Amino acid sequence: MVDFSWTPRSPLEKALVAGVHGARGIEAGVSLTEIRNFDLVQVMARRGKAADMAKAAKVRFGVAAPETPTAVGAADATLIWSGPDQFFVLSKGGKHSTEALAQAFASSASLSDQSHARVLISISGVKARTMLAKLSSIDLHPTTFPVGAAAATSMDHTSVTLWRGGDRPDGQAVFNLLVFATFAESLWHTVLDSAAEYGVAISHSDGV
Repeated sequence: MVDFSWTPRSPLEKALVAGVHGARGIEAGVSLTEIRNFDLVQVMARRGKAADMAKAAKVRFGVAAPETPTAVGAADATLIWSGPDQFFVLSKGGKHSTEALAQAFASSASLSDQSHARVLISISGVKARTMLAKLSSIDLHPTTFPVGAAAATSMDHTSVTLWRGGDRPDGQAVFNLLVFATFAESLWHTVLDSAAEYGVAISHSDGV
């Protein structure tokens, strides 16, 4: 019998080349970091059970689940609005995997493991907002899209979930992007092309 083994690989494994790309002789204006090895579970309320789902989320995470396009930080997870009566749970280490959440939401919501179906990219830098404006119709001005704001939108005809995380220590905004794995490489190249004129620092991280 043939012994098969399964080793997860990032959809960006070949496309992501760490280092500085694009314009030379200037400090990179955009930083792109692929976040790997995360747990992502979509929680969707069953018919007529939205209130029960919200109560279960509050008990499980200690914070209210987002009911509007926002991302809410809990002690060891981020809850990201993904549509009416549904949200993502982003975490690491298996504490909030589908199996771990099953009992908490057994009577109120359906769970879907999206950990290997999505790619997570963190975008920051002094030109991050300018670069994203080329790809998104959303107004990303700080007063309109503050820390914690989220949106289910599209970039280059690709569906994405976009939210603003906490600022970097230097005060620069951080935008997080979830995209389906099958479209990730195409969108990655589009983002690189859009950021090239500003200089791009590329890396990957092994956890959220």
